[in-house]
Amino acid sequence: MEKTRTPKNIFVQGPIAPEKIAKSIANHSSNTAIGGHSIFLGQVRADEKEGGIVKAIEYTAYEEMALQQAFEIREAVFAKYPLTCMHIYHSLGEVKTGEICLFVFTSSKHRKAAIDACEELVERIKKELPIWGKEIIDDSKSEWKVNT
Repeated sequence: MEKTRTPKNIFVQGPIAPEKIAKSIANHSSNTAIGGHSIFLGQVRADEKEGGIVKAIEYTAYEEMALQQAFEIREAVFAKYPLTCMHIYHSLGEVKTGEICLFVFTSSKHRKAAIDACEELVERIKKELPIWGKEIIDDSKSEWKVNT
């Protein structure tokens, strides 16, 4: 009988804690078939904007649609690469500069598949998921972030 995958909740309220990242990595040490992991951590930058420096980003999403699209992206990437494991976490709510807002983690028997899959996931998440970031400049000013 074929194992079916169901949509996982990829959202974390606020920044992604370093402890969550460390625990995720540590949980894979018992799987000795894994030969490589690839990790991407997206961090909020203190970009200079007209009117000031970015202090935080407030992330919002069309959650139901984003979870479905994330599921479809996961399935496509699992079908394309020989992965052992894949994790995606994205922040919602306010994330201050210097904090982590995106954590993508892939594992495979060989490093190339893990690296290539991780890169494709990050690109597709940024382009395809209905997640928006409002850059907070100061207490009275903000602007919507444009992904590049």
